[in-house]
Amino acid sequence: MNQANSTKLIPYGMTDFPAIIRNNYYYVDKTEYIRQIEQTARFFFFVRPRRFGKSLFLNMLECYYDCKTEKQFDELFGNLYVGKHPTPDRNKYLVLKMSFSSIVSDPEKMEASFNSNCDMIFTDFCLKYADLLPPDTLEMVQQKEVASEKLTVVCLSLRRQGLKMYLILDEYDNFANNVLVNYGNTRYRSLTHGDGFLRNFLKTVKDYTDRVVERMYITGVSPVTMDDLTSGFNIASNQSTNPVFNNMIGFTEAEVRELLEYYRQQGKIIHPVDELISMMKPWYDNYCFSGRSLKELPMYNSDMVLYFVNSYLSTQLPPENMLDTNCRTDYNKLRHLILIDKNFGKNASIIQEIITQGETVGRIKESFPAVEIAQTDNFKSLLFYYGMLTIAGTRGPMLQLTIPNQVVREQLYGYLADAYRTAGHMNLDVDELNQLMYGMAYSREWESYFQYIATRLKEQSSIREFMEGEAHVKGFLLSYMGMNSYYITMPEYEMNKGFSDFYLIPNLPQLPDMPYSYAIKVKYCPRDAKDAEVEKLLEDAGIQLAQYVACPKVQEKKGTTEIIAIALVFRGWDLVKLIEIKNGKYGYRNRPRILSRQKSRNGMSSVRRVFTCDESDG
Repeated sequence: MNQANSTKLIPYGMTDFPAIIRNNYYYVDKTEYIRQIEQTARFFFFVRPRRFGKSLFLNMLECYYDCKTEKQFDELFGNLYVGKHPTPDRNKYLVLKMSFSSIVSDPEKMEASFNSNCDMIFTDFCLKYADLLPPDTLEMVQQKEVASEKLTVVCLSLRRQGLKMYLILDEYDNFANNVLVNYGNTRYRSLTHGDGFLRNFLKTVKDYTDRVVERMYITGVSPVTMDDLTSGFNIASNQSTNPVFNNMIGFTEAEVRELLEYYRQQGKIIHPVDELISMMKPWYDNYCFSGRSLKELPMYNSDMVLYFVNSYLSTQLPPENMLDTNCRTDYNKLRHLILIDKNFGKNASIIQEIITQGETVGRIKESFPAVEIAQTDNFKSLLFYYGMLTIAGTRGPMLQLTIPNQVVREQLYGYLADAYRTAGHMNLDVDELNQLMYGMAYSREWESYFQYIATRLKEQSSIREFMEGEAHVKGFLLSYMGMNSYYITMPEYEMNKGFSDFYLIPNLPQLPDMPYSYAIKVKYCPRDAKDAEVEKLLEDAGIQLAQYVACPKVQEKKGTTEIIAIALVFRGWDLVKLIEIKNGKYGYRNRPRILSRQKSRNGMSSVRRVFTCDESDG
């Protein structure tokens, strides 16, 4: 059916390039990078976070270089950049495309799964190119049991015929990383060191790069496995942080705007494009993969953009959940890296630092072995490769690394909460917390929420061993406050630094009737602090919150809600003050004045409606 005049469909979740082109799906053209890849490295190694569009890009490359698709070139590429500017290598190769995503990670079954997977791939390869290969190639491949031997047969057959191969490896590190996570270093090393089958397979690839494997593109989510394979496979050139390719995977803002404008012109979008951009930007934007690309606009997660637009086109509303569950990082793949113990592991503290301060500094390591993952710079690099950190600036020779967006922030909140639970055997009921936050959002009932957290914190003697200290207290609060569906929990560094620790921005696109938002200031003093010090901290909190609430940026973010300003003062692990600061159009010289007082269930003093000033002060 001719769909030339119909509105293009959204290719959400699709990796089949020909199907996208032939069936009238919207395609963001990345083909201009083909020439750059060819000119940069024969054996190209490139990693990006999961759900970023890597597999679709590889399928496009497969179609471009495959000698079997030459007759379809104009159909597939005629309207794209590379169709108008082809390279001499177009449709020149026999393409062997492999993905390791389906290989099981059970150590007892893994090698058999690998061999079986490769057998199917090589069989399909031999059938596809049967007219070009020696007639006995398939039979010889099927006689071999081991994947590396099957590959040897294929490569020898190609060499006899004078043919060249383009090898594409997708998710090269998938099952190896699963082994590392689930079974530890010993099993992992059996794959990547010595005579491990993965190591032997890639060594075979290397053996035939002189006359058969002309080009190679390898992709995954981290360089860890590749580093461990280096001594046997040291030919791939890591281009992951090359600024030339910063925008190759994912969407630029210009590409997002062009997509939205297309659907607006088609009459499928009723909101202004800028409004939709403002909805998506805090959640999906802000990725930078090279320190030399900081002057460019950051990148969007392409899969998340397509998820949003696909949902919007069916309802004319943003999705109920801005975070696509398919894009959640598998926490178990990072959990072992935290190395949580009774002293709260070093890497958990790094995540805490990132969450509470908004940034960290470090160097992005292009390679490091699995056994050294726990080292600080390696761990930060891994968070970067997984998309949990992005490059935001430089600090001399170091890079400033920050949380890219709210999607990642929510994941880190949950991850840190898991660290606290594991370290202190805590089990805060997230469902109960959400119920309590419902009371905050719709009934102004905020005391119960904070009292619940404070009570559970105080009850956990194992947590108190390491919990004392402002960073720990704030990190703990932020990790649990961030796991809710009512607010976007923004730390101070995202808003108006120095005045408020957390701002609960109302999720008005999904909950337009929400009446309340919250600005929260947390103060901390040691367990032996005097009451006078507590009162001074309370006074400071009142002054800072009043300034914060008056900030134009905060007023803009609150939308139709009333901002409730809350001060919390901790003395050690005890929450000794839980107070609402009443804000008005006033100055800040006078001391806060207590208007009413009540006792909480645990006997803690609770103060409501504080802070009045004379208008003349302002």
